[in-house]
Amino acid sequence: MSRLRPIGHEDRLSLVEHLDELRNRLIVSLVVLGVAFAVCYWQNDWLLNTVNKPLQSTRSISADSSKRSPLEDTAVYGLKTARAQRLTVPVLAGQKRINDLLASKLDLTVAQQALLARQNRQLDAAMRATLDAAASAPRNTRRLPVTLGVTEPFVTTFTVAGYAALLLALPFLLYQAYAFVLPAFSPREKKVALPLMLMVPALFLSGVAFGYFVALPRAIHFLLTFNDGNFDILIRATDYYKFAIVLIALIGLLFQIPVGVLAVTRLGIISARQLAKSRGYVILGIAVVAAVATPTPDPVTMLIAMAPLLVLFELSVLLARILERRRPAAEAEERWDLDDDLSLS
Repeated sequence: MSRLRPIGHEDRLSLVEHLDELRNRLIVSLVVLGVAFAVCYWQNDWLLNTVNKPLQSTRSISADSSKRSPLEDTAVYGLKTARAQRLTVPVLAGQKRINDLLASKLDLTVAQQALLARQNRQLDAAMRATLDAAASAPRNTRRLPVTLGVTEPFVTTFTVAGYAALLLALPFLLYQAYAFVLPAFSPREKKVALPLMLMVPALFLSGVAFGYFVALPRAIHFLLTFNDGNFDILIRATDYYKFAIVLIALIGLLFQIPVGVLAVTRLGIISARQLAKSRGYVILGIAVVAAVATPTPDPVTMLIAMAPLLVLFELSVLLARILERRRPAAEAEERWDLDDDLSLS
């Protein structure tokens, strides 16, 4: 574990030393990833509830019976039946009190008294059964994904915890990757690479937040309400979590557009003016990428994914123009420092 600090550009390492550094960084990265996974698996209940919230918030039982699916009709029937049962209990209790009052006020024959006693016993049994039925009505009416296999709950929980651990450990993993390739960068390239490497996790986390809070609920709502009157919609846990993770991760990756724009402009591959002139082609490319990357065929999800990408592209072009204006002054200062060094030598 001797080489975990970034190596300078002027340092010279042998192949064995490079491999030793790579091994050490991989070991440390795996340890951090393992700790992150242990934390995520420990909090798997909170984690699954968090991933389920977009699903639960996009679907409620409709008041219009013509718009409800058969499963929703069954849920409505169960809730209304439980309410009717709770209202029936006081009626049965009142009827029993009336029977007791009749037995005490009227001169009844033995047969009539036996009939009232039998009816009171039936009323008691009916009240107990009604109370039990009302108490057993489902209290959790939230929509949850279903599992179909014996091992699916464990495997799905394990998978979601793994993806969450990767997201949690991402900043550290990116730092290790940057520190390993740092010796290959010249001082000028390092000035370009460092801000970009800092932007990557920030933009990725911003994309993840946008995907979770904005894109995912709207995509789920559109897909689950599309022609839903003709289907009993059951959502399998494996498919739902895969869909949610892929959508969120892809939007996080799409948010890296500013990194790509700044990289090609600061390395001199293309100028900000050329990018601005090609804005129409860029918009078309973003539309194609959003359509291919989002795991749904609907235009709503594609447009939701496109909107922030276009904003990020425009902001990155603006930032690239600002940096291009400052570049001549910085290069002149570097040449001045170099001339000073040469004159002193």
